[in-house]
Amino acid sequence: MTEHAVDVVVVGLGPGGEDAAGRLAEEGLRVVGVESHLVGGECPYYGCIPSKMIIRAADLLAEARRIDGMAGRATVEPDFSVVADRIRDQATDDWNDQVAADRFTGKGGVLARGVGRFDGPGRVAVGDDVYVAARGVILASGTKPAIPPVPGLADAAPWTNRDAVKLRELPGSLIVLGGGAIGVELAQAFARFGTRVTIVEPGDRLLAPEEPESSALLLEVLRREGLDVRVGAKPAAVRRDARVTVELEGGGSVVADEILVAAGRIQNIHGIGLDTLGLDERARPAFTVDDSMRVAGVEQLWAIGDITGRGAFTHMSVDEAHVAVDDLLGVEHPRTMAHPVPRVTFTDPEIGSVGMTEAQARAAGIDVAVGLADSSTSTRGWIHGPGNDGLMKLVVDRERDVLIGATSMGPRGGEVLSMFALAVHAAVPVAQLRSMIYAYPTLHRGALDALAALA
Repeated sequence: MTEHAVDVVVVGLGPGGEDAAGRLAEEGLRVVGVESHLVGGECPYYGCIPSKMIIRAADLLAEARRIDGMAGRATVEPDFSVVADRIRDQATDDWNDQVAADRFTGKGGVLARGVGRFDGPGRVAVGDDVYVAARGVILASGTKPAIPPVPGLADAAPWTNRDAVKLRELPGSLIVLGGGAIGVELAQAFARFGTRVTIVEPGDRLLAPEEPESSALLLEVLRREGLDVRVGAKPAAVRRDARVTVELEGGGSVVADEILVAAGRIQNIHGIGLDTLGLDERARPAFTVDDSMRVAGVEQLWAIGDITGRGAFTHMSVDEAHVAVDDLLGVEHPRTMAHPVPRVTFTDPEIGSVGMTEAQARAAGIDVAVGLADSSTSTRGWIHGPGNDGLMKLVVDRERDVLIGATSMGPRGGEVLSMFALAVHAAVPVAQLRSMIYAYPTLHRGALDALAALA
């Protein structure tokens, strides 16, 4: 083993890790970035970017099918190879990370290819090299798709989101196991390209973290578009013969050409030597972080990204990277641990959410007022016509008279969310939201209907 004295080691170069490592290198520190797969991580190669390119293409198909009765007549001929080529050529360089790697090393960082394993505090081994960090280690090892322990599932060679975005052509039929954000996004998109899709969700509704009204409306839309959506359907066994069969608890089965598993993700913290730091990788959670992203009980160790449990979103990972780097450099940074987290599910209709749901607020003992409005009946919603399904839901703390949570579901729901994200973040009084002038006719003006419905 060869030891190398450095300032900082960043384990995992996903969005947050790459951001942290690059910024530290620009500050003149001796930085080693450790990555076992692709510099840039899940988001640009398998997650945010390629999946939204598929969704954008699928949404175009849906919009073209809405032309009849609105603007003339249209014939739609889906061709998935077009979006597949775009993902390969324009987004991922055929899953080659050389541009990202050069970007990091161009800032003065050292890229270590391989799995990083702790060899004690401040020590990270990569192959035969041990990097000894004088100022600390940032752990940003991320997550990977989970394969539930359903008998026969692993042997059936299921696809994950990583396989889905690499497809050159789509199957005739597909089972999507899981009705979370990844599952419903890809299910709707593939169905719009002509695949017969069945969603199997063991829980009692789609998108469990969202408001139940959002789940119910999305279920209605997906079924209207021809998807077979089974909620409360628990897989008992899976087998692959000529096709894939999912046996369901209580009887019945689903058969399709392929199966895509979108049933959550697991942390990449196993087998990386956490025990040498006094941490137990089997514990739930294996560690906690403070407001500066420092790992409790371990000196000079920060953790950022999906492994912190604050939300598996690129924007959270990058925000946490900023906090950790500032703390490591001794720079003041506004603490973000208590800030409301925005999120968007990129289905059609889009679902933007921020802050607490009604159920979370009530569980926290908050006296809440709730306003719910149908976005499709607003003036802009009516003008929009087909594809205008949507709602707005506001959750207000009565005592403080401020918005603590909101959902904007509908056309461009994720963009409409921005006004609610600001209102929740800045604790804007409800009276001030009521008194604002909202441009007419806009989608965001529907907030007035939700405000009027507060009770």
